[in-house]
Amino acid sequence: MKWRSINYLLGSVLLYLAFAMLIPLLWAMWEKGAERLDFSMVVVLTICTAWLLLRAGEPPAELRREESFAFVTIAWLLVSLFSALPYYFAGSVPTMIDAYFEAMSGFTTTGATVIASVEQQPQSILLWRALTHWLGGMGIIVLFVAVFPRLGVSGALLVQAETPGPLTQTVTPGIANSAKVLWLIYTALTAAQTIILNAVGFSFFDALTHAFATMATGGFSTKNASVAGFANPAAEWVIAFFMLLAGVNFALYYYLLLGRVRRVFKDEELRFYLKLVVVATLLLVIFLLPLDYGPQAAFRHAVFQVSSVVTTTGFASTDFDRWPEFARLLLLLLMFVGGCGGSTAGGLKQIRILVVGKYLLRELRKAVRPWEITPVRVGEQVISRQLINRIVAFVCLYLFIFICAVLYLTSLGYDLTTACSAAASAQGNIGPGLAAVGPMHTYAPLAPGAKVCLTLLMLIGRLEIFTVFSFLLPASSRRKPVWRKGKRHNFL
Repeated sequence: MKWRSINYLLGSVLLYLAFAMLIPLLWAMWEKGAERLDFSMVVVLTICTAWLLLRAGEPPAELRREESFAFVTIAWLLVSLFSALPYYFAGSVPTMIDAYFEAMSGFTTTGATVIASVEQQPQSILLWRALTHWLGGMGIIVLFVAVFPRLGVSGALLVQAETPGPLTQTVTPGIANSAKVLWLIYTALTAAQTIILNAVGFSFFDALTHAFATMATGGFSTKNASVAGFANPAAEWVIAFFMLLAGVNFALYYYLLLGRVRRVFKDEELRFYLKLVVVATLLLVIFLLPLDYGPQAAFRHAVFQVSSVVTTTGFASTDFDRWPEFARLLLLLLMFVGGCGGSTAGGLKQIRILVVGKYLLRELRKAVRPWEITPVRVGEQVISRQLINRIVAFVCLYLFIFICAVLYLTSLGYDLTTACSAAASAQGNIGPGLAAVGPMHTYAPLAPGAKVCLTLLMLIGRLEIFTVFSFLLPASSRRKPVWRKGKRHNFL
């Protein structure tokens, strides 16, 4: 393991983090808030740590896969640690565990909060929460590669280790150019939503922070009651629309800019994603109509909450924990699905659900017609057996981790609804759950052990299991097997 190279990269990432912290620091100075001293201390501490890591490291020539996994995992842990300090120093949360939970929730775009009263927080803290969403949404490593193009092949491995979805693709030749294009599209959509939200009644600050959270599919709001606290139906439609946009593979927007419209709408994952949203919305409307919303409000809340949960954003336009049991169960199931691969959304991803569904249908047909050879296709692409095995393994691991988390949370005394929804929400990077962690509650009352468990789930869900587990595996299990004279040997 080239630890000197990893140290150098970690130091570089912390420098970029310190630069990002200057934004809420300048805002706090403009507000003349006491938290400007807190941000100043954290910026200095982050820069000093970055300098020490750079001194202890050396620029990498090339990284191996296991080194890329190690760097990405440690970078997310380290970035979340330093990002937690403003919350703790400013007194927004009582313990460092709470601060780390809030920071990890921000960068993984989960949106679960332990801050008891968001509306009493200074704007600089709220801006920092939203900014952690925005930086983590497209990926801090993707941004790093975009501004540090000398990594070359290693940069491609870093992006692969961080980017969600099993089918990664570059939109332009060169991984650094692709990263820049994706960030430009991401920034343009964020700016567009900010302008529109401001036009429909949000203040500039609320429009900006909610645009950050929406495009990152994060869910941090400036209101205790989330988007419902604004009582602005027009804004709810705008946010729902941009949530759906954020759940789409960002590479498709590049094709759209090139005028390749047919390529976009031929994308099978996109069509599957839109069909799922339509079907889930119609099912919700049926069960919401008997309530006191009225037809228009019922349809609006159904569209909003399906968009929010499927894209793993986690905003709430109403207290959906009071909905009928079928509606609550449907939202719980949607927490597992997630958005498209290559989007900022979490969850299993639409592409994996699509591949597993086609694979199961093929196996059912083979049981009846064993002589039939039918490849699994997504659009015009034939999915290899190796990739199918990897996707099936991922889904099984995902569900296994979820079950282990639920068992642990129930052992702490939480009811099954709270445990299941909290685990699904954290692992899928959604935010609110049901019962004790519903949309109008926070995670603050949870025990420290539960918060640590959910924090780990957020990281595993954001980096998609294999990256974290590959780093945690013993070095001996990562050795390449070599076959010689009928025997298997392992060498470094």
